[in-house]
Amino acid sequence: MLRDPVCVFYLVLRALDTVEDDMAFPVEKKIPLLRSFHERCGDEAFTIACGYGPYVDLMRLYPLVARVFNSLDPSFASVVADITRRMGNGMADFIEKEVVTVADYDLYCHYVAGLVGVGLSDLFASSGLETHADVVASPSLSNHMALVLQKTNIVRDYLEDINEEPAPRMFWPRDVWGLYASSLDEFKDPAAAAAALKCLNHMILDALRHAEPALSYMAAIDNPDVFRFCAIPQVMAAATLAACYNNYNVFTGVVKMRRGRTARIMLECNTVADVRRAFARAAAEISSKAATAAAAGDPIAAQVVKATAKLQQACARGLGVSTAEAARGDWCAVVARLLLCAALAVLLAAALHMLPASLPLAPAWVALALLVAAWGVQPAVAALIAA
Repeated sequence: MLRDPVCVFYLVLRALDTVEDDMAFPVEKKIPLLRSFHERCGDEAFTIACGYGPYVDLMRLYPLVARVFNSLDPSFASVVADITRRMGNGMADFIEKEVVTVADYDLYCHYVAGLVGVGLSDLFASSGLETHADVVASPSLSNHMALVLQKTNIVRDYLEDINEEPAPRMFWPRDVWGLYASSLDEFKDPAAAAAALKCLNHMILDALRHAEPALSYMAAIDNPDVFRFCAIPQVMAAATLAACYNNYNVFTGVVKMRRGRTARIMLECNTVADVRRAFARAAAEISSKAATAAAAGDPIAAQVVKATAKLQQACARGLGVSTAEAARGDWCAVVARLLLCAALAVLLAAALHMLPASLPLAPAWVALALLVAAWGVQPAVAALIAA
């Protein structure tokens, strides 16, 4: 039911974002187009040459998107058009405006991401899949959930954004980075690593204030597919913030989770309890790193410890356990994984036993046994460590 509406919603907003992101696109043409882009949602004759990489194809083939938009139920189409209108006007407001205050930062993130959360909630409501007031009638919670993701991306993508050609577009608020440097690009210099880390940690502290409302939103979701759609990116964002905290690699490259950890999140993020445990673990990891930051003279490390403690307490209350237990691994999942591994080993041994005695164990069979062992044991060991 939601496949086409969500796909079109994404592609229309991705096209809008392509116009905003193209720094070679003349401002005198960009601003009017952003403000009127909602009128193009269903324009099957609209194409424009702008953007980079695959987004050039999106803009060239936009009539295909418009055609599907025109086939949507009016309740879905109206949501897409309304959010596009609001987002386009918000983007236009910031084209020539610097992000100075944290309030500016929140407003920009609301326009480019928070409205996505609001629109998705409206789509969930229009489909009838979600009815809880915290999902379908709480734009504030929808906004918070989206801001977790947007602010994580802004923090993680510092180097990519500041090196963008023909001109960088940065959204770190001056009122934050100005406490630590006279220019935002100073942080690329290893000589400024200490100041860069303090600013980075300050930015992550700001992102953490959206985590509890995001948890409240997810706790109200009823449909399992909608839940996973929302929860998996949230858990990945929490893990990314933990990986970025006090990590100078943010200023020299891109900090990413390993594919195995990403795959595990996608497989095991099924309930709000899973999300609470993941948030608690991320908060505990950040809190532990904050002790190192404090020793290096980080002025906001104590605030980070306080914020992460508050988040861990919220997760523990939701789980009905102590704060320490909330950050541990799920013992049921550990045991289940180990039992499954044992069962697979037994089946493999039985299969090998049925082979003719004269048939030597080929390398392929040995490789298969090792793969089964790795698949079953590695996540279990990781979960035991977390526990």
